[in-house]
Amino acid sequence: MALYTNTVTVKGYLGKDAETFATKNQKTVVVLSLATKSGYKDQQTNEWVNRTEWHRIVAFGKPADYAKGLKKGDYVEVEGELRSTEYQKEVGQGKSKVKVTFRDKEVRANTVKKLAVPAKGENLDADPITEDDAA
Repeated sequence: MALYTNTVTVKGYLGKDAETFATKNQKTVVVLSLATKSGYKDQQTNEWVNRTEWHRIVAFGKPADYAKGLKKGDYVEVEGELRSTEYQKEVGQGKSKVKVTFRDKEVRANTVKKLAVPAKGENLDADPITEDDAA
């Protein structure tokens, strides 16, 4: 049993074509912009409220080789490690400049899979939970 686990799985649609870059050592890096959605029913208005979350996916090696051919609108599943980067930036002008610390999050992809797009009108999230699925 592992003492620590940092594994994330995200499934959604690409917001733009895969971006391919080369490192200083001429290794391929691919960056994906993946959208996931979640929602809830507002109790006061009785209407659904949807929220889109954007994820930055970074792939190296074999996952990058596969991901570089992906296009906007592709339905994909990515498994990887959640990473954060911290940096400081000066904000403001003149004497009112302040150093602000920012933190970015990204998923370092271990696997990238292109999935078949669900049939129109098919809501996979609405499937009933069976006894086998229950914890």
